[in-house]
Amino acid sequence: MIEDELVLDVQVDGAIAHLQFNRPAKRNAVNDRTIEALRRFFSAIPNGVRVVVLSGKGGHFSAGLDLSEQVKREPQEVMRHSRNWHAVMGLIQFSGIPVVAAMSGAVMGGGLEIASACHVRVAEPGTMFRMPEGQRGIFVGGGATVRLAGIIGPDRLTEMMLTGRTYSAEEGERLGLAHYLATEGGGLAKALELAGQIARNSGTINYLIIQSIARIANMSSEDGLYAESLAAALSQTGADADEGLRAFLEKRKPKFV
Repeated sequence: MIEDELVLDVQVDGAIAHLQFNRPAKRNAVNDRTIEALRRFFSAIPNGVRVVVLSGKGGHFSAGLDLSEQVKREPQEVMRHSRNWHAVMGLIQFSGIPVVAAMSGAVMGGGLEIASACHVRVAEPGTMFRMPEGQRGIFVGGGATVRLAGIIGPDRLTEMMLTGRTYSAEEGERLGLAHYLATEGGGLAKALELAGQIARNSGTINYLIIQSIARIANMSSEDGLYAESLAAALSQTGADADEGLRAFLEKRKPKFV
């Protein structure tokens, strides 16, 4: 357990680290201490951790930014606050370690922005996806216009923010907000199952997948193809590639270091 256990419960079991938002009385609304706890963890992921699972205690992933703790800020202060979120979301997305989100209940506002930075997303029945900022008189600041719009498209994000519409788990899966639909109460178990599967991959390949694909999506076609070739060259010239080929020829599962 780390010192941020009051807002973020961290448990490490072998290759998997399980992070739980721990503000159930506030539906795991995110305050500055939560963002700082995420920053510290993803800046120094414990040795041996190959996958992170992120969930929320008390039935909700996160209802978003804790507006009760927001104070009046000058424009420059709001910019700094938003840019800090951007930096932490970047750590989650590009730490090089896959992150699986186990989503239930409220996945709203800043909570959905955090989920959008995760690489695999599992939703339970009853999960509610919403971007309510438009009804609060504020604009998003945690990266939704890039990451969330990249998932569902800018047109859909515009509609979500204008209307405050809530999407169900089933609708969210169709839109790409979730990759998997779990059974009732089975979201965390499914996320841990997927994490175990991902942890058995080559760590090098997981790293290249995370670092390369999202960035290639923002490149021109020719630059993206060149970057793809570089990633392929890196992946096919190391020990993991040798082990993968031997395992295939010997008809066994590979054992990557």
